[in-house]
Amino acid sequence: MTTPEAEQPEAPRPEERLERSVRAAEQALIEFEIAVETFRVEVENFSRLHEQKLGPFYLRLEELDARIAEAKAARTGDPEDIRAAEEARARVLPIPGVEELLHGWMDGDGLFPEAVAMLTEQEVRPPQRVRPSEEARRLYRELARKAHPDLVPEGAEQERREEFLTRVNAAYARGDEALLRELVAEWEAGPVPPERKPSRAEELYARLEWLSERKELLTLVAKELEDGPIAGLLRLAPEDPDGLLDEIAEKLHKDVAERETELAALLAQE
Repeated sequence: MTTPEAEQPEAPRPEERLERSVRAAEQALIEFEIAVETFRVEVENFSRLHEQKLGPFYLRLEELDARIAEAKAARTGDPEDIRAAEEARARVLPIPGVEELLHGWMDGDGLFPEAVAMLTEQEVRPPQRVRPSEEARRLYRELARKAHPDLVPEGAEQERREEFLTRVNAAYARGDEALLRELVAEWEAGPVPPERKPSRAEELYARLEWLSERKELLTLVAKELEDGPIAGLLRLAPEDPDGLLDEIAEKLHKDVAERETELAALLAQE
């Protein structure tokens, strides 16, 4: 016959409960980092498409606004009109490194042929799409969960994981499924990290504090992304962001036509 004392399981030591808390916090942080990185890639890719598709329209509108202001100033001679024309022209003057800043849409001599083709509704090569596929997302999540540096203490193994995850992030940002599969195979063939030895209570508390600080930092990064104008556009049409760009492009095309008509009328009065 067993005694009541024998039937009761031994209570876990405080260090064991703390260890479980640390592991739970680590997994939660990794999932949060995956979500933030996925969102960052989505925002950056949409930002790139936004610049490629709408950039030439905005540049053309700025040029037309400058020419309209200059035509008004030439007709009136008013100092205020002259000042407004100078400010409008300053906004479109070439600056050092303009090719890089404007993603290849124009240089010091004006719009490139691709931009002109888009503005005049001629056939043009569509913007490169680098939105990761579902398979790329799956591979990225798998690698991030397995190889994340936060799963091990500081040291050589953590550094190895950080370097590996940097390569994983770069492949995911390009949507490179083939490279992601190669990285999966590389990780599976790599050295097996040693199992984590029981930590002292003080070390575990320090670990929890670091995880909390890391989460606060990621929260700030996520908020900055969410508060940005590109994320705002994505929220307007989460299911069809490309369609939203098409709608904006159509409106900008009409704005360009209206500005050209206004400029033509001003030049005809000279």
